[in-house]
Amino acid sequence: MFQPLKGLKVIDLSQVLAGPYATYQLALMGAEVIKIEKPGEGDWTRVLGPFPDLIARRMGLGYMTQNADKKSVAINLKTAEGIELMRGLIAGADIFVENFKPGVAERLGLGFEAVREMQDQIVYCSISAYGQTGPLSERPAYDHIIQGMCGIMKTTGTKGSGPTKVGAPYIDYATGMNAALGIIAGLREAERLKKAVHIDVAMLDTALMMMASLATQHLSSGWLPEQNGNEAWSASPSSGAFETSDGMLMLAANNDPQFHLLCAALNRKDLSVDSRYASTAARARNSGQLRRELDDIFLTRPAAEWELLLAEWKVPAARVRGLEEVLAEDHIQSRGIISSMNIKGDTDHEVFVPGLSFLANGVAQSPVNIPSALGADTDAVLSGLNLSLEKLAELRKSGVIE
Repeated sequence: MFQPLKGLKVIDLSQVLAGPYATYQLALMGAEVIKIEKPGEGDWTRVLGPFPDLIARRMGLGYMTQNADKKSVAINLKTAEGIELMRGLIAGADIFVENFKPGVAERLGLGFEAVREMQDQIVYCSISAYGQTGPLSERPAYDHIIQGMCGIMKTTGTKGSGPTKVGAPYIDYATGMNAALGIIAGLREAERLKKAVHIDVAMLDTALMMMASLATQHLSSGWLPEQNGNEAWSASPSSGAFETSDGMLMLAANNDPQFHLLCAALNRKDLSVDSRYASTAARARNSGQLRRELDDIFLTRPAAEWELLLAEWKVPAARVRGLEEVLAEDHIQSRGIISSMNIKGDTDHEVFVPGLSFLANGVAQSPVNIPSALGADTDAVLSGLNLSLEKLAELRKSGVIE
């Protein structure tokens, strides 16, 4: 297995999506991730998902999606005893991850300055909506709030439709991947400099970096993107969305070689030598005419037929699919980036969770262990701090742990 982080210990105080997804990537790469949760409640996503029996056990699918291969330790961080336990765990850790609002970790006694006194080469990662600095830093937010803030909604949808949210919490997951990248870079820097590193990851920063080409064009030239619907950002009349006899086809033929291949695939080489369309500039000047020609052609056959034909001619194209269709594709099955696990509830459930988003040495990396029940690993982990069974029982009775 691909285990580059084997032997590293992560203390994970993050909740919901972005932080847990970051530490999930670390767990899949071999790190020991100790997830710290609030006794009696745990991560809010434990009560999200489609299966009521699993939700009743605080094992909802919303939690399982990014928390396999982690250990769950339930500690009340609002108690002095709980913070003392955290000090012991941090002393033996390599990475610390939190996604509190800025200032909360400091009030708990678990801010960067305090934590690096406990472990002087810790990689400390703070994940927040707007970052640890700046006028908006203390504001809370979720994915859809950042979508509204970052400008993407005003580029999504069709003219007149109004701003439109992207249909998945992509900023949350991108922030998690960004945080994992920062943490891995931080590990190398901590080793090189022999001192602690603070990684500050913001959802808004991540969202803007995912729109880098738009942001740089605006800042450099004053250009502003418009709602383009399903058209390609290239604005080429031979790219974008085309209706077929049974659905939509996405096509990209931006440059001259691609356009010539497209014309050959469509058995319309006459279009490639037509002076109105013979160059990129000419096609831009006569875009309306060319678009009508192509619209009429694509309406003559089903989208799946066009996709296969264009693939043979090396023209980038894909039939627009629903989620259920793409997940059933042989290609997705062959890549193995999503795997199944069996979870017991009132009945047995086969649930599917993501693995790493890349293959290593040709092999997909999937979780080995199912997500832990709330507090399932508390005793096992804390016993490593030389706490006796009697002491653990005392802490549990007083509500410090679960």
